[in-house]
Amino acid sequence: MDTKIIIVDILDENTRLDRFLVDNLEDVSRANIHKLIEKSLITVKNKVANKNLKVKAGDVISITLEESVDIGIIAEDIPLNIVYEDDDIVVVNKEKGMVAHPAPGNPSGTLVNALMYHCKGNLSGINGEIRPGIVHRIDKYTSGLLVVAKNDIAHNGLSSQIKSHTMTREYRAVVYGRVKEDEGTIDAPIGRNKVDRKKMCVTRDGRESVTHYFVEEELGDFTLMKLKLETGRTHQIRVHMASVYHPLAGDDVYGPKKVIKTLNGQCLHAKTLGFIHPTKGEYMEFNTELPTYFADFVEMLRRKNS
Repeated sequence: MDTKIIIVDILDENTRLDRFLVDNLEDVSRANIHKLIEKSLITVKNKVANKNLKVKAGDVISITLEESVDIGIIAEDIPLNIVYEDDDIVVVNKEKGMVAHPAPGNPSGTLVNALMYHCKGNLSGINGEIRPGIVHRIDKYTSGLLVVAKNDIAHNGLSSQIKSHTMTREYRAVVYGRVKEDEGTIDAPIGRNKVDRKKMCVTRDGRESVTHYFVEEELGDFTLMKLKLETGRTHQIRVHMASVYHPLAGDDVYGPKKVIKTLNGQCLHAKTLGFIHPTKGEYMEFNTELPTYFADFVEMLRRKNS
């Protein structure tokens, strides 16, 4: 088992323990935290905690993460675009339309089902039975690179880089309109939309969210953008770009009502991924070409505006 120690900051005073841990343990679900609490694997000031406890500044929280569990997900022989693989990690170039892990409505056909087959079940169990190996995610209709952990040591090493904002995650997107500044930063907290719980939004009580953007090419009424994540919140790029009136082309959630249906979802690709290998200690960076749907759309816009 692996143990993490977190000391509560004054800004988190009086936050409920389970909420505090969801915010401070990258990509660990609330359900998984509740299981750890039930098993007395979380202590606050050396005392076994309960989920309703409100943390205080200076509290020392110890979280004992369980070893890999017996995963009950059906392994499926689904083709994967493997960019890199060794005994600790797998880097995958995910296709547009593939869900990262099983959830209500998507019990099979996901990246996790494919990885269970490819890796013969050898994936980290930190995130429980539903999300084995998943360190970070990209949306169903976002294509591109993500890294998967085969064991808990690798998972913790990669998660710590996400938490410290040292992992390189660079995207390409086509957005509506002409962006005035050639480059800039959107620093706006993101949280759950209180009206529609399936959506995220910029809100004062959200979590810190930072996106850096760079204009690559003007395409008439659209712009090709490079976007670098400093943080990695749910739907971050989509929410941030919509908040500055440049929603992503094809986005039927945060974009205009008259969506570009031929794109089958937002025009967003995770192009570059870089990190320090969790056991080898060396920096690795991976790049992909723009997928066909993306490249064809950009070329169509170029011809239209030439």
